[in-house]
Amino acid sequence: MSDVNPDGLVDGSSRTVTSGGPGMSTASGASLQLPVQRLRDDVPLPRYAHPDDAGLDLAAADPVTLAPGERTAVATGLAVAIPVGWVGLVHPRSGLARRHGLTVANAPGTIDAGYRGEVHVLLINLGEGTVELDAGDRIAQLLLQPVGAAEVVEVHALSDTDRGDAGFGSTGVAGV
Repeated sequence: MSDVNPDGLVDGSSRTVTSGGPGMSTASGASLQLPVQRLRDDVPLPRYAHPDDAGLDLAAADPVTLAPGERTAVATGLAVAIPVGWVGLVHPRSGLARRHGLTVANAPGTIDAGYRGEVHVLLINLGEGTVELDAGDRIAQLLLQPVGAAEVVEVHALSDTDRGDAGFGSTGVAGV
């Protein structure tokens, strides 16, 4: 077992996944590491399918069947220690969405730096047919992103912009 420092970075572990492709690093230039604990011996560690991929593939720990319109929390058998100042974002896999209508219901799911429980992926079947997944099937992608913390300041009015309060669809659909 490795030691995790207060920033969530691993000190000397061989069971960590280096986060991001070749260019991913922290603000100090050090390589970011993602401490991952297998809660079951039979589950795969998250991994990048290609060196330049943004997301680590997450796999189902158990078989799952989803009828049309059904949603369920799918266990991965993994716990992670997202470093302080970062967030883990769980995104859908585009191939599952295109082929089966399977997506992440709360996309993107959020894994905060302080969470140490098992990672689950909330899948929903928006397709017309039942979807069956085997244990080990890739079900989502985990992206690591730096986050800032804001100081909330109450004001009486906000500054003006060209857009103002124009909301959903205000820019139309036609190209420029």
